Amino acid sequence: MTDILIVEDNREISELLCDFLRAENYVVSVAENGEKALTLYEKYGARLVVLDIMLPGIDGFEVCRKIRENDNTPIIIVSAKVGKEDKLNGLILGADDYIEKPYDIDILLAKIKGIFKRRYQSDTVILGDIKINRASRIVYKNEAPLQMTSKEFDLLLYLVENRGQTLSKELLFNKIWGFDSFSEQQTLTVHIKRLREKIENDPKYPRHITTVWGKGYRFEE
Repeated sequence: MTDILIVEDNREISELLCDFLRAENYVVSVAENGEKALTLYEKYGARLVVLDIMLPGIDGFEVCRKIRENDNTPIIIVSAKVGKEDKLNGLILGADDYIEKPYDIDILLAKIKGIFKRRYQSDTVILGDIKINRASRIVYKNEAPLQMTSKEFDLLLYLVENRGQTLSKELLFNKIWGFDSFSEQQTLTVHIKRLREKIENDPKYPRHITTVWGKGYRFEE
């Protein structure tokens, strides 16, 4: 998964920001328009999106709205549109922050680091009798370690990081497998079944990984 997706049609700005972010060891992807941004996001995902508003074709507001339909990935809007209505619109659509252009690169980097620290760098997630250690990639149930494949761990962690939200089967498959498999429905279904067998008290009546019929799955605490 990409760490940061930059959506910016000004090549000079996007290249400069890429250089700074890669120097901080982030994995960065760039999209110069809204359509490409949504395509990259659907295929590879991102832990954070830095999003311009004035883009050719689909604008940044629509990109923000589309991402928020299925995901709670942090979004920072950076835009020369500085009117109150624009800022309110961005925040109402679900952006986590709205920064005016021109911006101080050090301030943007600080905000990005803050989001990553709050959202992703806590090593352990505890949800009742389930504990997930991101650093060691080990899942515990009632303090006993569970045997999990890499894909099972990635799928569980993604569900947990987006708990309370219904995630479509297509979204889950693209985030975890990309285009490495030709059996999307079967692959995802099998992994969901295996996860339920490992973390649920009664896999036939799951409490954590629930099915939303006709839509996908969601993780409940």
